[in-house]
Amino acid sequence: MTRWPEHPLLLEINTWPWLREFATAAGKRITLADVPQPELERIAALGFDGVWLMGVWERSLRAREIALSIPDLLAEYERALPGFTAADVVGSPYAVHRYEVDAVLGGPDALAVLRTRLRQVGLGLVLDFVPNHLAIDHPWVAGYPDRFVHAGADRRATAPQNYFTREIDGLPRILAHGRDPHYNGWTDTVQLDYRARDTRLAVREQLAGIAEQCDGIRCDMAMLILPEVFARTWGGEFEPPEADFWSDAIGSVKAGHPAFVFIGEVYWDLEYRLQQLGFDYTYDKRLYDRLVHAGAESLRDHLRASVAFQRRLTRFIENHDEPRAAATFGPERSRAAAVLALTLPGMRLVHEGQIEGRRVKDPVQLGRRPVEPSDLLMQAHYERLLRAVSDPVFHQGAWQLLEPRPAGPGDSSRGFLAHHWSLGDARRLVIVNWSANQAQCFLPLEWPALAGTSWHLRDLLGSAWYQRWGDDLLAPGLYLDMAAYSYHLFDLRRA
Repeated sequence: MTRWPEHPLLLEINTWPWLREFATAAGKRITLADVPQPELERIAALGFDGVWLMGVWERSLRAREIALSIPDLLAEYERALPGFTAADVVGSPYAVHRYEVDAVLGGPDALAVLRTRLRQVGLGLVLDFVPNHLAIDHPWVAGYPDRFVHAGADRRATAPQNYFTREIDGLPRILAHGRDPHYNGWTDTVQLDYRARDTRLAVREQLAGIAEQCDGIRCDMAMLILPEVFARTWGGEFEPPEADFWSDAIGSVKAGHPAFVFIGEVYWDLEYRLQQLGFDYTYDKRLYDRLVHAGAESLRDHLRASVAFQRRLTRFIENHDEPRAAATFGPERSRAAAVLALTLPGMRLVHEGQIEGRRVKDPVQLGRRPVEPSDLLMQAHYERLLRAVSDPVFHQGAWQLLEPRPAGPGDSSRGFLAHHWSLGDARRLVIVNWSANQAQCFLPLEWPALAGTSWHLRDLLGSAWYQRWGDDLLAPGLYLDMAAYSYHLFDLRRA
């Protein structure tokens, strides 16, 4: 793969349990180099443009010990994987001991083999980068302690959950755990100090090494190292004051790899700020939250943002941080939410197991997960949806939000969400009744080319098929009467 499409489709895979399941089926060790060819071909055939292998980097032994010592985590493991053993706990993938592929997964050579095989079936490779912190036992702690945030005994006394003491060169040093300023520290990590020039240069070198091994990077909690966020969390000043890690690092990587993509996990309304610093895509957590908690009007307001901004958002209805979509939304809403998220502009992210309707959220510290039966109706839905979305119109076309209009008394049109895509003669129309009630509306289509002729509307996700006069589609618009959380994805063609 040499270049990503403008609106790519990415599959997130939890690498460790993924390989363990292949090993169990084969009755032997399976590394990244040995992933069965039918699996790669299946992913490509579903229409994905790439895979994000979450958790390939070397795990920390100390982080694993910590993961086995926290009662809340142990309870979470038991809920997800009843009867788990210590051998199932491999430690957090976000407490990186070294940016080298873990030997259990086959090491760097196995990843290189897999990357070649992915390219042969047309798939790009995305890997993790955790900029804010490293594992508590990372070699830099002893070798380069000044690359981390330090504190005095008073800080350790008042916030012991955020600091730890480590003897370095015979002297006790108090170091900070990595953290989000709204929460306590992650006790299996140590906080990098981005105020120091040496830290930024060393991390940039790490990033350059990762970029040689893949086609894109998903950056964990990317906003935490913005100067204004970092200063609010840790105080102090940057050296020099105008220093910014992301613009320098992204520019450096892209100078050698122009097609490389940066995906930022970003919150707190900082998505646009990170895009301006060079990120190709940033998480659209607001879309997810509105799908979970809000109605169609709130979602429509969100989708009125500029297309230039939206085409650089990453849309999802689940990932390894969020609960499973099938459990959160329920079957009907989950299918409707997927239709929305996978047909909007930007990057579309699908989590491994989402297609099969998995309901158990897997703790990232586990290297094994429970066996769950596939939801065959959900799987069939996703296969139809992914097949429809694989058309070039959804990857290269022009997108526009549509505005439903009332179609009678007791206006129920506000429950509809609709948009269309066009590329040359190809036209696709996506409609979802995002409400718990039967609803009606008129949907004016804003394609002048519709005028003066008849059109066929064929639903690619169901059996609906209509013929309509183009002038009526323009005004008053396509009449719709749809059940709760139902949807259409119409292919429009001249009759």
